[in-house]
Amino acid sequence: MDHLDDIDHRSLWGADRRILSAFHARGADPRVATAARALSWAGEHGALWLAAGLAGAAVDAGRRGAWLRGTALTAGAHLVSSGVKRVVRRPRPAHVQPLVRALGRHSFPSSHAASACAAAVAFGALGVHAIPPLAAAMCVSRLVVGVHYPSDVAAGAALGALTARIGARWMRKGGARG
Repeated sequence: MDHLDDIDHRSLWGADRRILSAFHARGADPRVATAARALSWAGEHGALWLAAGLAGAAVDAGRRGAWLRGTALTAGAHLVSSGVKRVVRRPRPAHVQPLVRALGRHSFPSSHAASACAAAVAFGALGVHAIPPLAAAMCVSRLVVGVHYPSDVAAGAALGALTARIGARWMRKGGARG
């Protein structure tokens, strides 16, 4: 191993690549690949989370406003992450063969992770305990399908959770109007 390889393996960039490669290797199992592809498809543009929020609003009339505001926060997290992507412009991983076709060329931050974690925080505050594990699976799926580095997913998750946390009071109370 030459000196430059040794430096890369100790760097955060090298760790990002190695962790992605390890998760992506799990996609060799057809069951794992199928689940990761399904999550990838369902999470495009936050569709799964927006549908969950709208369904919650439809069936929980007493908290309809909170559900709709939580859905808006989830959509907002997705939009913010898309904007950050356009500024940062980090290319998608090139050292692994992706299992899905990504809609955009840029990977930082993961918009799937942003909307998933925003939904986990927002809908979790409404007592829906199934969303956080599903959001975690969505985040991991981005590594399995090979379209994001772990740092992309971590940044997207943090951005989504922060967006929903900042809007939590508005979501629960509806701001000044209650």
